[in-house]
Amino acid sequence: MKTDRRAFMAKMGLVGGAIAAAGVMGEEAVSGTARQPRLKALLVNGSPHAEGCTYTALSLVAQELQAAGVQTEILQLGSAPVSDCIACGNCRKHPGVCIWKDDPVNELIEKAKGAQGFVFGSPVYYGHPSGRLLSALDRAFYAGSFAFEGKPGAAVASSRRAGSLATIDAIQKHMTINQMPVVSSFYWNEVHGFSAEDVMKDEEGISVMRQLGRNLARAMEAYALVPPPQPVERKFTHFIR
Repeated sequence: MKTDRRAFMAKMGLVGGAIAAAGVMGEEAVSGTARQPRLKALLVNGSPHAEGCTYTALSLVAQELQAAGVQTEILQLGSAPVSDCIACGNCRKHPGVCIWKDDPVNELIEKAKGAQGFVFGSPVYYGHPSGRLLSALDRAFYAGSFAFEGKPGAAVASSRRAGSLATIDAIQKHMTINQMPVVSSFYWNEVHGFSAEDVMKDEEGISVMRQLGRNLARAMEAYALVPPPQPVERKFTHFIR
């Protein structure tokens, strides 16, 4: 059965008719069709510091996305605790809604519905992402996987010295289990420093973030134009049977 293009565009957060085929999408649609909203990228800051190293890295990516005509929003998870998933199963009965209402996870799911690309950023804590980001992604992807599925995304890590690759790998696992194209740069998506001022002295890190923004804009445009293939029937098994 042929993929329904309108249903696909609605799922991607794109409403209306055709999309401009040349250049990263702006607000002008193809001649003769209704006006289109811009592509939007949601950048998630998993650091408790609102304008620290991770924010600085995400801002560099956002600048390039904006230059390419992509709307951006940086969602700050904040410094308050984020609850872990308790496997209650409530979101299976109410898709897109997590039972915990006292942190930003449900807000993240809602914002993800209207985004066509993502960047998840985290500082490095003991060689892994921040606990608040992992808890938020675990719950958001479990309760609202449909809001992220098939949309391009990237992981960004900020470290003083080491642990970036393990951090990026942990974040990317949420994307690769959800059919999301993972976007890269010409080096691993990392910056270094102990402060925002340090990050702005990391010349290679800055260039990596800028290229990442350009690559993500291109990926978002491409995936917004091409409907996904028909899904294969999925089989669920475990190691006992």
